[in-house]
Formats: sequence, C-alpha cells, structure tokens
Amino acid sequence: MRIHVDLAAQTLALFADDGACIRRYPVSTALNGAGETEGSECTPRGCHRIRAKIGADLPAGAAFRARRPTGEIWSAELAAQHPGRDWILSRILWLCGEEPGRNRGGEVDSMRRYIYIHGTGDDQTLGMPRSHGCIRMRSRDVIELFELVEAGVKVEIVA
Repeated sequence: MRIHVDLAAQTLALFADDGACIRRYPVSTALNGAGETEGSECTPRGCHRIRAKIGADLPAGAAFRARRPTGEIWSAELAAQHPGRDWILSRILWLCGEEPGRNRGGEVDSMRRYIYIHGTGDDQTLGMPRSHGCIRMRSRDVIELFELVEAGVKVEIVA
C-alpha cells in the first residue's frame, strides 16, 4: 500500500500494492502552502513514511495534546470553549521524511516538525488549505485509514 497526498487537489488517496486506488478522501493541508522549513507552518513535500500510529481503540473525536489523549471528546460546545485551538482528533499517523536535506534532518525534518495525518473537528472545512502544516481529515475518514495502513507505509506528498 501507499498514500498519495495532492496539495493542489486537497485529496489523500490510498493505493493497493497493485496500483488500484482503494480510497480517496478530502483533506485540508497548510494554509501557508507547501514548504519544508521548521516554523513555516507549511506542509512538507516529498517521500515520507508512517513512523507511528497513535490512538488505536480511542473513541472518535478523542482529543490529543503532544500525542497523548487529553480525555476530551470533541464537540461543537467544547470547541466553542476553546476558540483558536488546533484540534488533533481521533487518530494520528506521524510522518517521517525519507529525503535527507529535503524533509529529513536539520531544519527540514518532518518528524521533528510533528507533521501528522490526523482527524479534525466537524466544524472544519476540508478541500481547502487551512492547517498549520499537518494533513487534516474527517474523524471517520482518519479512523478508516488508520485501520487500513501499517507503520512503514509510504506517503508521497506532492504540490
């Protein structure tokens, strides 16, 4: 399997080993566009791998801080109590860059930048760039994807 993220189309596609597209999801990537530099709040391009899967068996909408569940379950009411919070929900697929100097090592290291594929609140618009660098998905979609992939799966991010 492999994952292909198209920044221009704001989609994530999952491909089987035979090349067949088995799932396609709307996503939201960085409001600041494509880029690899730490602190840029851009989505990094190039070849990545899923380094870690976090959140197995947690309920849909489970909130995370620093990759740990907070015990909160997202709701519109909870979101209204915390305006401006960048919600990381349901599941985390933590990405690791595979290209030294482009998305691995130094100031361009995707893993040290905490670049994830993760769930977002139902109030968030997908199909348009809005994130701080991560790849946001509907909670139900990221849960489905999480169940279909293993750590080590290739993730290609293209502009």
